[in-house]
Amino acid sequence: MLLNSLSFLIIIFLLIEINHYFRQETPLILKPKEFKKRILDSKHIYIILVEIINIKEKMEVMIPSFNVIPQLIGISKNEIIKIHTKIKPLHPDAEEEQKNDYWSVYILKGTKSTFVEIEIEYEIKKTAIDKIKCLWLDIEWGNYGPFGFLKRFDGFVLPNFLDISKLNSANTNLVEPIKTHILGILDDPIEILKYYIPLNSSPRDILTIGESPLAVMQGRYIDYKNVHASLISRVICKGFHPTSSLATASGMQTLINISGPTRVIISLLIGGIFKLFGVKGVFYRLAGDQARLIDDITGTTPPYDKSIVLGPKDTQTFCIKAAKSLNVNVAVVDVNDLGRVKILSSNNVNNTEIIKRALTSNPAGNANQQTPLVLIRADELS
Repeated sequence: MLLNSLSFLIIIFLLIEINHYFRQETPLILKPKEFKKRILDSKHIYIILVEIINIKEKMEVMIPSFNVIPQLIGISKNEIIKIHTKIKPLHPDAEEEQKNDYWSVYILKGTKSTFVEIEIEYEIKKTAIDKIKCLWLDIEWGNYGPFGFLKRFDGFVLPNFLDISKLNSANTNLVEPIKTHILGILDDPIEILKYYIPLNSSPRDILTIGESPLAVMQGRYIDYKNVHASLISRVICKGFHPTSSLATASGMQTLINISGPTRVIISLLIGGIFKLFGVKGVFYRLAGDQARLIDDITGTTPPYDKSIVLGPKDTQTFCIKAAKSLNVNVAVVDVNDLGRVKILSSNNVNNTEIIKRALTSNPAGNANQQTPLVLIRADELS
């Protein structure tokens, strides 16, 4: 009887994994590569190059549509005089250059890539120039292939660096939140630390960066409209506290896409049993690191408030490289308003207690402060 039950469970989990493996999915990935900008008084011109990659070897996918919706974050519509978007495909195998705004269907062969040039030109009132936080591009594009038709949604920020000469570089606070521009995938994490670190920092100081800002710069965020929730995710998400990032079908489906449905279900069952005996957190330890690190929509500062942000990758390597490059200690942290400080990685484990003590009050904040970096004067706090 026990053997039959076990065989039945194995078959059920096998079917779940097969269904998950063959779910509707596209192999195309869109990545911004570079951008240029020209500014003439209130007139701004941005030219952005994006790459579309087919990661599957034996699948051809058609791109029947490609639309870009630019959004100026920080100003109102009545402060915009005009805004115009031009899209130019740069297909490597195109016979001639396209000279109109019509998007012709393009077939992207296996393991190949193509490029699209996006030009955004806008003019705003002079009183609004200093209000702009960033230019966000919403990209809506179609994928058509063996999986059927999928509408894809991608977005990214065009960096708008703050003038560091206007920042308070003479600040000597023991714990100093550092304001930056709204970070994005076009930013290099180590270069950002170099740009914004105060000039009066010393080698024993500790520069911390939030896990979500680092993840965003690594491109580890997903538009919630790209997540297709399964029946499993819709059911098991109901077992989590409403404030959890796994309490929505899309948040849970994101974890399932990373860890697999069998691992998540088994972790939930085992975690539930332990919880009955007063032992909490077992699910998060079994379901993988991302179970704790995923931030659902509204969990990150705009314009990422409509994205599901994953935890960053290779944080230990990042800390070591950044510390060597900047000549200060570096740590990646996850801090909330409840005084919880989690250190994901640090180049120096001896700084653990100093970091926790300094960040308990959450000096960076969890709202729209735009202070993803915090400098800790370790000598004074030791």
